[in-house]
Amino acid sequence: MSLTLVVLAAGMGSRYGGLKQLDPVGPAGETVLDYGVFDALRAGFSRVVFVIRREFETLFRETIGVRYADRIRVEYVFQSLEALPSGITPPAGREKPWGTGHALWCAREVVRENFAVINADDFYGADSFARLANFLHPAFGGQIAMIGFRLKNTLSEHGGVSRGVCSVGADAALQ
Repeated sequence: MSLTLVVLAAGMGSRYGGLKQLDPVGPAGETVLDYGVFDALRAGFSRVVFVIRREFETLFRETIGVRYADRIRVEYVFQSLEALPSGITPPAGREKPWGTGHALWCAREVVRENFAVINADDFYGADSFARLANFLHPAFGGQIAMIGFRLKNTLSEHGGVSRGVCSVGADAALQ
């Protein structure tokens, strides 16, 4: 079964001061995103769909997409304020993208197989992708999974961050 990695990379980086999904962090200029795609490839993902803004499409293709063109099938989806369900209009003055749910909604037309979703500026580690691939290969119709991390391990000493807390029922298997 084919697995797709959906990478949410349309963020504006307004608090950061730029497109952090494109900034190098590794010894050879790797981005955080590079580590995620590399780990997904090793886990068996065969396609990556980047959800980006059209405003930086050329820059993204030339700095990120070109790195993977010969190793994995690469596609792009555009998140914009105008891409909304029928009957929904954005409030006047809105400039920022809508966020995670909207970004994934924008990819709905191109993602039809089992998939995982990551943020371009978060590090997940190889084990996360291996676990997702192991779950997704046999998964079918309506099965979902989430890789979770202990909250104390996700906090930064360099300032506040927003995190969600996931609670699971007593019958869920926690590993």
